[in-house]
Amino acid sequence: MGQREHSRHEHVRVAVIGSGFGGLGAAVRLRREGITDFVVLERADSVGGTWRDNSYPGCACDVPSHLYSFSFAPNPDWPRTFSGQEHIRAYLEHVADTFRLRSHIRFNHEVLMMRWDRDELRWEIETSQGTLTADVVVSATGPLSDPKIPEIPGLAEFPGKVFHSSRWEHDYDLRGKRVAMIGTGASAIQIVPAIQPQAAKLTLFQRTPPWVLPRMDRQITGVERWLHRQLPFTGTARRGLLWGIRELQVSAFTKRPNELGLIEAMARANMAKSIKDPALRATLTPSYRIGCKRILLSSEYYPALAKTNVDVVASGLAEVRGSTLVAADGSETEADAIIFGTGFRVTDMPIADRVVGADGITLAESWKDGMQSLRGATAAGFPNWMTIIGPNTGLGNSSMILMIESQLNYMADYMRQLTVLGGRGALAARPSAVGAWNRRVQERMKRTVWQTGGCTSWYLDANGRNTTIWPGTTGEFRKATRAVDLAEYEVIRVPAKDVRPVVEAAEASEAAEVAR
Repeated sequence: MGQREHSRHEHVRVAVIGSGFGGLGAAVRLRREGITDFVVLERADSVGGTWRDNSYPGCACDVPSHLYSFSFAPNPDWPRTFSGQEHIRAYLEHVADTFRLRSHIRFNHEVLMMRWDRDELRWEIETSQGTLTADVVVSATGPLSDPKIPEIPGLAEFPGKVFHSSRWEHDYDLRGKRVAMIGTGASAIQIVPAIQPQAAKLTLFQRTPPWVLPRMDRQITGVERWLHRQLPFTGTARRGLLWGIRELQVSAFTKRPNELGLIEAMARANMAKSIKDPALRATLTPSYRIGCKRILLSSEYYPALAKTNVDVVASGLAEVRGSTLVAADGSETEADAIIFGTGFRVTDMPIADRVVGADGITLAESWKDGMQSLRGATAAGFPNWMTIIGPNTGLGNSSMILMIESQLNYMADYMRQLTVLGGRGALAARPSAVGAWNRRVQERMKRTVWQTGGCTSWYLDANGRNTTIWPGTTGEFRKATRAVDLAEYEVIRVPAKDVRPVVEAAEASEAAEVAR
């Protein structure tokens, strides 16, 4: 029997989508909860998520290594305080092996469509390799998975090479080429110093300058690694210290943005050290409060911009005419290659187009006025479907792994509640609960630097609402997602044709009381 034919008849308790930090974390947690009837559907041929896809020169994490890893899978052998892409990807491969997840993972299984079956109370999942069904779907596709390339007039006729930072063309040699870098986000500030020595000319198109702080990166010594291996509590303490420092910083971003002046002074000093030209310094100095857009870390970005073969265009790319790139300010430059460092589809989750809920509409349609979910996990109208790294779970200054682990706690309790219900049942987030949660989140958002800092960032959706960032500490979020509150959910059971509806309703109510 072929794989396609086999999977068409397969049913599992849980289907996890994606094998990055969120998906692998979910798989480990399901195993720890005693649930082994699950699959991990991965569209690529290996694990790693964004750390598999982003392999551009200079790619590294801007969160310290010991904090950017699972608490249940510490790595005493991180080689640097800030890890490079290859080490993080190797770590995720190691997690897949250590926790024996390989047998659950279905590579090259891209999810094409998911539909809720109201009669059977389960999800029908169509993949590129066939169809299967699942009682519960855990979507861990991540916000940094689908690249965003702006529509530029004439781009299709550009005779040179064009690619996005997350789809790097490693076979293309940049040596001696005229290269245009579009964007000045987290990827661009790592790429620019890495490719500047190779390019004959590098032109950076900057719509908005970022705030850049020095990257305090160094090799972790052999003694430190030995200590973490021999005395694991030292690694735990190191992680705890890194976490605590960031928790203390949160209030400045969320409650007292006016206290960020000192950090801005540090960023200005970082720039002044390398950028001596007053005009260039003015071009690179942001006009908004630090933290409003993501604060970037680099000790090499400004020195690279000061090199003679680098030009900074203080404008976005507006048009392409053959090999000539025309900026919004009218300036022109010639290029052999265009690299887009323009980010990802964050506020319009791509997977949302592929999820059809209980009301027969897609999640994208449900979210047409902006993404919103209950505690970053579940959405009204989509029973037994939850996200890892859902709306308003992002962070501006700490490790996303902390948020992922909190959501895994919520997922684990969700599965426990379904078990308590017994038989075939489902939980559907009440619209009133989703609305109440999001009103609380948006009310807290009002005084944060992301709303008051005077910038437009990728955190904001088309309506100007911040549906990306969590406006509090990771500790607060962990507390809010420790357990499922059944009052926020409607209990759904398989319709029983031979039982009167009133009896069915009473049973559902009784099950909810037992679960409480």
